[in-house]
Amino acid sequence: MSSQSPAAQSSTAQARIAHLQRETSESSIDLTINLDGTGVSDIHTSVPFYDHLLTAFAKHSLTDLTVRASGDIEIDVHHTVEDVAIVLGLAIRQALGDKSGISRYGDALVPLDDALAQAVVDISGRPYLVHTGEPAGFEFHLIGGHFTGSMVRHVFEAIAFNAALTVHVTVLGGRDPHHIAEAEFKAFARAFRQAKAYDPLVSGIPSTKGAL
Repeated sequence: MSSQSPAAQSSTAQARIAHLQRETSESSIDLTINLDGTGVSDIHTSVPFYDHLLTAFAKHSLTDLTVRASGDIEIDVHHTVEDVAIVLGLAIRQALGDKSGISRYGDALVPLDDALAQAVVDISGRPYLVHTGEPAGFEFHLIGGHFTGSMVRHVFEAIAFNAALTVHVTVLGGRDPHHIAEAEFKAFARAFRQAKAYDPLVSGIPSTKGAL
């Protein structure tokens, strides 16, 4: 069993960094992630409120994140938002490597004024999303005049499936759509921060199967 601190383990382990690019007829994505960062971000997706949410994710998960994205937002933001989430999920999966020494599980309960959200993350290797509790009509609300509330679930779905995470996100309360969406992303970030962290008590891969 390792007696190293999480920081020491992180410094001696392989760097958990990934750089991915994705080009389609609908969007162009260039993304770099460092799971052992400090929360520094430089994000330009051409969808301002999405930039805000991804910046919150990076800050509160202590993940360095750089994103450059462009797409057919004159049609809808849907393609660009989804494609960034797909690439983010793939980058997380690549950066995690074999997942040796990680905590694996994370749980966070985060308020934002009137909103309260809980997220639970398992770096399981099994993609699954349970997403509940958003108030009726939230999915139709245009946040900032461009980002539809329905995209929140869509982003979590794309991240979970491409990163092979089990994710439960529950909205426990909230009135303001901006606050609800941001609380969800911050809760997910804090739960992911715990799950990806090195645990000094964990030796090898934290699974009875020997693989995640």
